[in-house]
Amino acid sequence: MPDEQMAGPGSAPAAPAGAPGAPVAPPAAPRPLDPIDRSIMRLLQADGRASIRSVAEQVHVSRANAYARINRLIDDGVIRGFTARVNHERAGQGASAYITLKIVQNSWRTVREQLRELPGAAHIALVSGDFDVLLLVHTPDNRTLRELVLTRLQAIPEVLSTRTLLVFEETDLLDPGPGPGPGALGTLPEITEE
Repeated sequence: MPDEQMAGPGSAPAAPAGAPGAPVAPPAAPRPLDPIDRSIMRLLQADGRASIRSVAEQVHVSRANAYARINRLIDDGVIRGFTARVNHERAGQGASAYITLKIVQNSWRTVREQLRELPGAAHIALVSGDFDVLLLVHTPDNRTLRELVLTRLQAIPEVLSTRTLLVFEETDLLDPGPGPGPGALGTLPEITEE
């Protein structure tokens, strides 16, 4: 019985996985990714709506192989989901900034939960160096950004100090750009129903 332990005479039944008192299995070591897996990831990062057929054609494997590889990448937690890349300026979020925060020692989990609630928070990272947290935010304008920093962030008791770095221009390295160039993926074909 692969998923359960056989109980011997007089032994208590094993606790189901995830139950209190059940043994915790160590996380499985990640499987190594080969060049085809990496190509599939790059294609899906550029266009998460690409069909299995187009992915298979571009990485030169069968559709069944591409399908199996994508499912394995999802099952292994390498691909965590599919999302849209947004042009924040066109979406009414014209002011972007990276904000560094110094926080009270051992308060990361508390601060992280409060930062998640901020309007426009896009990325939160615990980092090493001269500050503790790096936060990326997108807001409609500089006035809203100022309010977010001076009113919302500095009201969090565990935040000791902040520094705001305005984003003047950014380049999406996952965007294939206007056309194929040296090392570029080029444009992906239209989505087809399969």
